[in-house]
Amino acid sequence: MTTALINQKNYSPLTGGLNPGQSLEAYIRFANQVPMLEEAEEKHLAERLHQHHDLDAAQRLIMPHLRFVIKIARGFSGYGLQMADLIQEGNIGLMKAVKRFDPTVGVRLVSFAVHWVKAEMHEYIIKNWRIVKIATTKAQRKLFFNLRNSKKRLGWFSQEEINDVAQTLNVKPQEVLEMEKRLNAHDFAFDAPSDSDNDEAFAPAQFLTGPESDPEHAVADANWEDQQNASLYNALSQLDARSQDIVKQRWLSEKKATLHALAAKHQISAERVRQIEAQAMQMLKGKLAA
Repeated sequence: MTTALINQKNYSPLTGGLNPGQSLEAYIRFANQVPMLEEAEEKHLAERLHQHHDLDAAQRLIMPHLRFVIKIARGFSGYGLQMADLIQEGNIGLMKAVKRFDPTVGVRLVSFAVHWVKAEMHEYIIKNWRIVKIATTKAQRKLFFNLRNSKKRLGWFSQEEINDVAQTLNVKPQEVLEMEKRLNAHDFAFDAPSDSDNDEAFAPAQFLTGPESDPEHAVADANWEDQQNASLYNALSQLDARSQDIVKQRWLSEKKATLHALAAKHQISAERVRQIEAQAMQMLKGKLAA
């Protein structure tokens, strides 16, 4: 019976998880069908693995304990992560436990493996529960899981409850308060959703300073503009009065004058106005480029 189940091609526990296209329900049914090992058989298989690196013995040790991984994964179902992913991570922990299991110690594999299975699931939850990692140190991880279990029972904490939890977990009340804030925080998109009509929607990108708001750039731009204006008016001052007037009326006035209007003003032809303008602009370009 065990050999037949192990050889079913739809299951690959030694790869750490479910095969593509395989449903979670089918995997759980399969895991529950694998017979448990007697203590003597488990010890014999562990000795084969430990002494001879027998992979077939390792597989036969893993298969009956898949249901054990599923049971632990169900205890972490409230974190909003896929059950299949938790089981897969737990299977990795189970394989690590099987590799390190010493049959001479005198404990059953299930008792030895619980630490490894939970450790892999804990690591996966910490990495994937939030975009920003919520706990980085060993103490923070312990506080994260214990505090979340406490919040399931108590909801929002009062100061007295914070002190009680801190005393129970042997940490400072400030650490409990900080982790509670992290637990109640939410991930935000860096940019506001493109289809959002809410002007007050929070997005970190809205709080970044743009190049135009940099004081250094603003001062530099203002200095450059002042310098260019000074150079332009200095070059203009070197033109005769008529050329200055034509350039100002044609280029520096809000309402640009026509050639004919300037021709009537200076009593010359429109073509002569165009020539004076061209000569003046050529001279100005030379002055500004110098």
